[in-house]
Amino acid sequence: MNIRFSHILLIIFFFTYNCSSNNKKAEDDKGYIETDARIRAEKAREKGGGLMGIIEGNKAQNTVNFATTNVLWKATLKTLDFLPLITSDYSGGILAFDWYSENSNSDEQIKITVKFLSNELRSESIEIISHKKVCGKVNEKCITSLLSENFSNEVKGKIITAARLIKIEETKNKK
Repeated sequence: MNIRFSHILLIIFFFTYNCSSNNKKAEDDKGYIETDARIRAEKAREKGGGLMGIIEGNKAQNTVNFATTNVLWKATLKTLDFLPLITSDYSGGILAFDWYSENSNSDEQIKITVKFLSNELRSESIEIISHKKVCGKVNEKCITSLLSENFSNEVKGKIITAARLIKIEETKNKK
């Protein structure tokens, strides 16, 4: 029994010792990689890269760089500025708005979430997810359901139109 326990402790110590970095560099097949996240983040910032950016000149087709080209982001905030914003993840490309109704006494509310799939100015670049909540006055139960795709497409169309206008304005200002 003592031998098994000592073997387990030895294995745990071995893995714990090998996993601790103390800001040492780990070797990769391409060279050395910094294991300290803060130093890696600073280096990525200096290079103009990051999770959503272009890292070391390698441009992947599925990366989104909202930091430099954020026309869709701006257009979404402008178009849906009447909705209360609860979550915004700029680097992850998501905006979530809280429940909203036009009247304070209304039984119906809507909630919209916008996912940015690309930074290109196309309708496929964003996804709109909209929900509707209907609460009964008698038993105060609420039923939540997805709104029709037509509603989401209408919201998407307004955002794309606003993004085009912003892009035109930005192009005029650069000249």
